[in-house]
This record gives sequence, C-alpha cells and structure tokens, in this order.
Amino acid sequence: MTAFAILTGHAGESNANERPNILLVMADDQGYGDAGYNDHPFVKTPHLDAMARDGVVFDHFYAAAPVCSPTRASVMTGRHPFRCNVPNHGHYMHPAESTIAEALQSVGYVTGHFGKWHIGSVQPESATSPGGAGFDEWLSGLNFFDNDPYLSHNGTYKKLEGPGSVISMDATLEFLRKHAKGDQPMFAVTWFPAPHDPHQEIPQATDGAATMYQKEAGKKAGYYREITLLDQQVGRLRGALKELEIADNTLLFYCSDNGGLNPQTSGGRAMKGSIYEGGLRVPAILQWPSRYQHQVIATPASTCDLYPTLLAVADVEIEDQPTLDGINLLPILAGKQDQRPPLGFWHGHSQGQSTWSDRIIKSLKEAQDAGKPNPLPQRVLKNVYQYPKFDRNQATRGHAAWNKWPWKLHRIENKGRVRWELYNLADDPMERADVSGDAPDVLESMQKELEAWQKSVLQSWSGADYGDQKTGVR
Repeated sequence: MTAFAILTGHAGESNANERPNILLVMADDQGYGDAGYNDHPFVKTPHLDAMARDGVVFDHFYAAAPVCSPTRASVMTGRHPFRCNVPNHGHYMHPAESTIAEALQSVGYVTGHFGKWHIGSVQPESATSPGGAGFDEWLSGLNFFDNDPYLSHNGTYKKLEGPGSVISMDATLEFLRKHAKGDQPMFAVTWFPAPHDPHQEIPQATDGAATMYQKEAGKKAGYYREITLLDQQVGRLRGALKELEIADNTLLFYCSDNGGLNPQTSGGRAMKGSIYEGGLRVPAILQWPSRYQHQVIATPASTCDLYPTLLAVADVEIEDQPTLDGINLLPILAGKQDQRPPLGFWHGHSQGQSTWSDRIIKSLKEAQDAGKPNPLPQRVLKNVYQYPKFDRNQATRGHAAWNKWPWKLHRIENKGRVRWELYNLADDPMERADVSGDAPDVLESMQKELEAWQKSVLQSWSGADYGDQKTGVR
C-alpha cells in the first residue's frame, strides 16, 4: 500500500538483532471459552493451554468487530475498521492506510503473510494485496478456505493439497526457517482459515479424528475439531521457535478475529455477529520469554492495540499518524497502568460483500495458465477511492457500543429509532440487566462520548485523514 505516513525509523540505524521477531497468529471464529485454558468442558487445546501457562493471558481482550475483515484491518492499522473503509466483511482496506507491516519493513524486518487475507485483493497488481500492504512474501486466500485450497503465492495462483490451516502453518515455518539465521528480524502474520465453516478440516495424526467431539457436540463437532487442529499448528510453531533457537526473543501473539459460533461458550451474551460481549470477547495470549513471565491481564485490550504496541516494541515512530483507536499496551504489561481509554465498537451500518476465495482464485489461475487477461479487473481495487458521504439518516445507523470499563453503553438504531442500554460488566458480564435508568449521569456522559467518537469515525471514513483523496498520497 502507498503509505501517507512517513516512517521515521530506518533499517541500519539500530542493530536489527536488538529487535524481537514478531509473530501474529489469528483464528477465524474461535470464541473466548473455546479453549481448554478457559475451562471448555471437552475441547482439547494442549498447546494453547501450555502457551497460557507460560505467557501473558488477556482476560478481557476484544476483537475490534464481530466479523472477520474489520478486525483484520484494525490489526494492520490500530484504527477502528470504519476509518479504513472496512465496515463489514469483504470490503477492502484503503490503500493510503499505513500498516504495521510497512512500519516494521522500514526498520529492517522481513515480512510475511500466510493464510486468510480478506481485507483486499490477492492480485499482485493491487495496492490492497498483502504485497501492497507491506509483506515481502505471502501465501494468501481471499477469505476462508478449507481442504485443497486455491491460494495466491506472491501473486502467482496455485492449487495446493491438504488442510488449509496446515498449509498456512507450513508456509509460516518455511518463512521462519528461511530467515532465522539472517541479519533481519522477522515479522510473520498467520491468519488461519479455521474454525470458520464448512468445518471440513480434521486434526492430524489423531485416532478417530473424523468423528472427534461428535458425542459431545453433535452438529458443532466440526467446529471443535478445527480448533484442535489449530492448536496442533500452534504447537508446531512453538516447537519450531525452540528448534531454531529463536523462542526467547520472539513475541508470539495469538487471538481470534471475533466471537465464536456457540453462544454457550462465547464468554458473554450472544456470539459472532453481535457487539454484545459474546461477539467481541476472544481468547488472547502473548508469549515473549525473554521479556514476560506468566500473568493474567484484567485490563481490557483490543486488536486495535496491536499496531501501537508493536510500534513501541520495534521503536518505530510515525509522522502524521492519523487517529488511532488503539493504545500501547507495554505500560499495562509492565504493571505501570491498569486502566485504558474507552473502546468503541460499531456494526450493522453497512452490508458485507460476498467473497468466494476458491472460486475467485480458481478463475484467476485458469486465466493465468492460459495467458488470458485478468477476468476480474473489478476486484483489483473495488471501491477504495469512492469516499462515502453520510446524510443524517445514514450517519449513525446500526449498533454501536462504548466500553468504558466497567460500564458498557449500547446505542441501537433501527429504522430511525434509537434505543440505549447500559451495563456494568464487572457486576453483569452477560449484559442481562440494563441499568440505564439507575445511572443517569453515567448514561449522559457516555452518550456524548460515543456520539463524538462516531462522528470522528465517519470523518475518517469519508477521507478526511487522507490528503489527496484521488491518489491516497498526502
């Protein structure tokens, strides 16, 4: 992507070996409670459990959105996804956004993306591809994929054999082994395509894998089988870090992109697709052996926080940084801070856009193999330079929330009518008892804060953060 921010860190100014390797791993639809370390009654996740015992567990970690694409944009930019042109699944992140991959490239990191992309194209000529977003190497799908997927390898389309999540980790490990002895620190993003449906992947080298959890979960058994498969891949990754003797100075972070598919174990009310707690609260673990021992962080944190935190880790400063919604978590990790600014959420303003990964990449591959023109030129950039303008009726539609711990305010608009709900999450984590009538001062102040934040988000989305709206270059 064309970054309008100027990165003031430069490769060569610091010893690259002083900076840690950074690995961001994300599941697709794993709920907060869908792991053994969070007391799930039957799903087996021994590697995540071990990582939780060794590392830092975030007990109130939130995806920026209750669906996949927006949360991924928040990881890349530290900004609420509406600001980046990603209001729902299938929308493309604006090419003018400055990404964490670009920032780390600027100080000498070699960068790789492996797995699900879903915030842009995977066509090499697109500024919204992983390559356009700052990744040197990539093996990426447009959306979720399952067994024997079609993927884009640095812009060359391929059909691969095997479970998609295993293929994603294979590519990650190949990247690490290729660069581990080099003079550049490594930044790898592994976004698993599971446990998103259709749940056709199964755990590897496991007796009875094809029917695992059938008795306990019935129709949801495939969902849990894919979580165990992901756990196996996390185990492979942790094992490789030790084998390569780089574990101590590697920051490994694991989370999910939104709430899970079973509201009974989602960690709150509702599930994926909702901005009640069950759609946003996700498992999150950080491992950095040379820096942190085991602890549990109760302070709320978000996927928006990853970008500013990693900038601080790598000692990168951004000139003309547009509005961030995330914060640097290092003071919280160091025990110097136990509160944070409010977190804003917003969903349902705009519809998602269907993205059939295998179908689209297969079409591109067939044209590539036949030497024919691109059959899908409209998918190179889509609508990224069409800045929306909002009238009064459009501006605040949907469901928004303001998490000012322990309070959480909901603003729910339906056909022009607005309903407010207020919950105390410390007393009522399931958001059952609306106390808006009992705390009028809290309600009024939070209403003003939420509406001011929504106005700011819409200004960003309409292009106010980009100087030259035509090119996205300031």
